[in-house]
Amino acid sequence: MSAPRFADALLAARRPLIMEVKLRDPHGADLLGPRTVTDLVTRYHQAGAPCLSVVTGRWFGGTPRLLREVTDATDLPVLQKDFLTRPAQLEAAAALGAAAVLLTAALLPATSLRRLVTAALALGLTPFVEITDERELDLLPDPEHCVVAVNNKDIRTRERDRGDLTRSLRLLPALRAAGIRAPVSASAITDPGDAARLLDAGYAGLLVGTALMRTPDPAAWLADLDAARTAVAA
Repeated sequence: MSAPRFADALLAARRPLIMEVKLRDPHGADLLGPRTVTDLVTRYHQAGAPCLSVVTGRWFGGTPRLLREVTDATDLPVLQKDFLTRPAQLEAAAALGAAAVLLTAALLPATSLRRLVTAALALGLTPFVEITDERELDLLPDPEHCVVAVNNKDIRTRERDRGDLTRSLRLLPALRAAGIRAPVSASAITDPGDAARLLDAGYAGLLVGTALMRTPDPAAWLADLDAARTAVAA
């Protein structure tokens, strides 16, 4: 069974940004502040988000309950970001309203990755497969049914590094060659100018978390992205 809803929403968007709900940054600093989760989701709606991501991993202060809060507050497709390794976790994500689930290739043996992709699709979930090198891409089953994201940060350091956007640029030709319909660049995207360059290079979407959580006005950040894209096109 294919699960296109998340990918289709991203591919149809004028601004293909997956906007993220994350309670803490990689260093433990509070990102939500006095806002409620519903307040944040409303701001993302107003900014035109096509999809949302919610970090339920404990490194970032998340819980499965946070996923339910987000899905209760929106009808947009929602990605659960956590280190999911068992089919039962995918079933729980579907029950909590997720449309997509993160599968981290670096943490999963090839057989487990294949099993989880198959299980996600059977549940109507989009597998959002995160890679950091071309070898991980080679292990991916059913790439045409997956969103494949290049993580610009290092999970071995709990993503506390500054990130390397050149990783996304370096891997993009391999993603295209593999027939990935929705390549995504994820993490370490803080500047609208960098976001514009990644989209201009050919990424179908970007996952932006901390930068949007920290900005007082997501709409202004997105206006700067529009201006940067215009400048890149010129």
